[in-house]
Amino acid sequence: MNYKKKLIILPILLLISLPINSIATSYSEKLVDAAIERTYHKVTYDGSYRRISFPLGDVPSNKGVCTDVVIRAYRKLGIDLQQRVNEDMSQRFHEYPSFKKWGLLKPDSNIDHRRVPNLRSFFSRNGINLPISKNANDYRPGDIVTWNISPSLPHIGIVTNLISNDLKRPIIAHNIGKGPQLEDVLFKLNITGHYRYLPG
Repeated sequence: MNYKKKLIILPILLLISLPINSIATSYSEKLVDAAIERTYHKVTYDGSYRRISFPLGDVPSNKGVCTDVVIRAYRKLGIDLQQRVNEDMSQRFHEYPSFKKWGLLKPDSNIDHRRVPNLRSFFSRNGINLPISKNANDYRPGDIVTWNISPSLPHIGIVTNLISNDLKRPIIAHNIGKGPQLEDVLFKLNITGHYRYLPG
């Protein structure tokens, strides 16, 4: 897929990138490709609770929130975060915020993996919990970053191998309300977590 065509029509950013049309040779590159591919899908922001199948359950493909960008990118690589989060929560439920934050008494495979605080708990324990810094070079393609838009509104996205036009910040694949998109937002929000989860 020629991602360069996508970059030309972005109205705000002038982006450059390393060659990304070549065959991905590493797991992180494959995750980045999957995250960028998500930005070609028209998705209405909708975080409403829905009953979905398990495993490999998903809300309608034209619906989604920030977590669904991450979930669907990993699914492209054969990693089902719905199942992995559910299995981890089943063994360590009280280490997740589900009881304290939402009053749940057991895992709920319909929604657990679609909540940023749960993904933070999962990635911090099952991946690499990386330092939060203001150095753009510390954020590698395929890394997962979480932010707080407000104290009650967490957010999540994937670091790509695209670079902002000032050559200093990696572009993030995320959905902050207008559907999956590529934006220079790494340091524009309050970072709460930085993770690397590359089980492949």
